[in-house]
Amino acid sequence: MRERPKRVTLRDVARESGLSPTAVSYALRGLHVPVATQERVRTVATRLGYQVDPIARALASGRTGYVGVLCGSLQDIWQQHVAAALGRELLEVGRHALIVDASNSPALEAKLAGQLVDQRVDALIVLWVDPGGPHWPDIARRTLLVSIGDGLPGALTAAEVVFDNDTGVAQALGQLHDAGHRRIAVLTPSARSSPQRPAEVVLSRVSAELGMQVRLHMSPHDLDGAAAAAAEALSADPSPTAFFCLADSMAYGVYAAAGRLGLRIPEDISVLGYDDNPVSQLLTPPLSNYRWPVDAVVAQAVERTVRAIDTDKRSRRKLVTPVAQPRGSVGPPRMA
Repeated sequence: MRERPKRVTLRDVARESGLSPTAVSYALRGLHVPVATQERVRTVATRLGYQVDPIARALASGRTGYVGVLCGSLQDIWQQHVAAALGRELLEVGRHALIVDASNSPALEAKLAGQLVDQRVDALIVLWVDPGGPHWPDIARRTLLVSIGDGLPGALTAAEVVFDNDTGVAQALGQLHDAGHRRIAVLTPSARSSPQRPAEVVLSRVSAELGMQVRLHMSPHDLDGAAAAAAEALSADPSPTAFFCLADSMAYGVYAAAGRLGLRIPEDISVLGYDDNPVSQLLTPPLSNYRWPVDAVVAQAVERTVRAIDTDKRSRRKLVTPVAQPRGSVGPPRMA
């Protein structure tokens, strides 16, 4: 039977380098020894095939090098994009992402957040489902918690990169109002009984100011589920003349439902998205929406996460503003 090759240890590198194991450990981490010594030790380690034991490193430093990324729903193409970008950006700074999907379930979100903390992630970045969940304060006490999208009230987060929903929602409703729409169906991932997303709070306030009737409809991110939610909204009496979807993936469901019902966009029903997925430009007509600077959001989130890990310093909230992308899916309401 073939013997397994012996694992090269830190002592082997120390013996070959003529240094103590402590000095070698410092050199490999870039600490307390001259640069020339660091380079010499790394050369020896590479030649011998030495690999850092992640468990030993975690025990020695209290850090694992892993950052949890908890997504509300990876059926949302925008969240897929953000999660992939976070993984790449974290890898650039020597961290590894553990990406998990809460499937738009508050209960699963709480369970996964706890499991990631139990795995000793150095920090947890969340694109949450339920900002009011009772688990967040405890998670923030157990690890560094970073929120993307909106803040987590009641939890002491290390950083927050939040969306300027006041601007985005006000512009969206204003655009529909200027086109003549007064009855709006809003597709949202939140439960009907307890809408808690900041965007929904702004919706209530701005629609009242503009004299618009807005109804919230819970929608999943997958195409069939969003189409069913849109069809239900269209069956109301009186029916809406326009949809505002808090994710482009939900807007795709409106297009599907409209097609099945023989409705034209925007002649019969107008549709407005909220996160400018590239696929939205390929629809007929192209979907009007709002562009959030994903690269800037990810860069800000990772920079603040790494700073919190390395220095335990918390960052001020970063506010991100959307840019309107008018295309062809919004027009005046159809005459009765």
